[in-house]
Amino acid sequence: PMKSKGIHGLSHILIDKYDGKVPSQIDLLEELPSVGHKTASVVVSQAFGIPAFPVDTHIHRLMYRWGFSNGRNVVQTEKDAKRLFPKELWNDLHLQIIWYGREYSPARGWDLNKDIITRTVGRKKILNDYYKIKKTR
Repeated sequence: PMKSKGIHGLSHILIDKYDGKVPSQIDLLEELPSVGHKTASVVVSQAFGIPAFPVDTHIHRLMYRWGFSNGRNVVQTEKDAKRLFPKELWNDLHLQIIWYGREYSPARGWDLNKDIITRTVGRKKILNDYYKIKKTR
């Protein structure tokens, strides 16, 4: 019930304030109820083609596993991703990383033998921890 109330309220705001059109700026989207930074980034990148690098749990986990970010929070992970990768790749790359993570580098049931990227460039601590766990099983 709360989600449907939120969608109903959001719909009224879009009609009243934006003439029924979804804003294409992250800051305006974030002002809407129930729209956080990640959702706003997804909307601008996928609906409007504006470069953004939405960070979800898959990207956050993989950027840490690969040693591309310190893994402290998604804000830092997004900054690191934007610093490392060319802007013209952001919209496609964030989806590619998500799909890769789901298929080859999930949080549960992770098999390093199937995860060639982590095996190749992975953070030493992640690799060592993985092998320690495998030895005890």
